[in-house]
Amino acid sequence: QVQFVESGGGSVQPGGSLRLSCLVSGDMSSILGVGWYRQFPGKERGLVASITNEPIIDYAGSVKGRFAISRDNANGRMYLQMDNLKPEDTAVYYCNSVPPREPWGQGTRVTVSS
Repeated sequence: QVQFVESGGGSVQPGGSLRLSCLVSGDMSSILGVGWYRQFPGKERGLVASITNEPIIDYAGSVKGRFAISRDNANGRMYLQMDNLKPEDTAVYYCNSVPPREPWGQGTRVTVSS
C-alpha cells in the first residue's frame, strides 16, 4: 500500500506563492506516475499537475505557466511550486498516483484571498 502525506498549504494574498510537499511511502513499483489534485467545495477532485516516471510532465490549463511539479525519488517526495496564485486556486490539494488509488491523504488547504 502506498501512502501520501501532504503539507505546505496556507493562506496567501493574490499574486503570492506557496510550495506544497508530498511524502510518499510504500511500494511504488506499480505506479507509473504521480500528481497533484485539488478539490473545490462541493466538487470532485481534479488533476492539476502530473509527472510520470519517464518523466513526462503535464498541467491543467488553468495552472499552466504558474505551477511547477517536481519529484525527488531518492527521498520519496514530490512538490508543487505555485506562483502567481489567484483566488480561484483556493482549494484542498492532494497528492496521489495517476490514476489515483485509495487511500487518499488528508490534503492541505490553500486559501488565496486579499
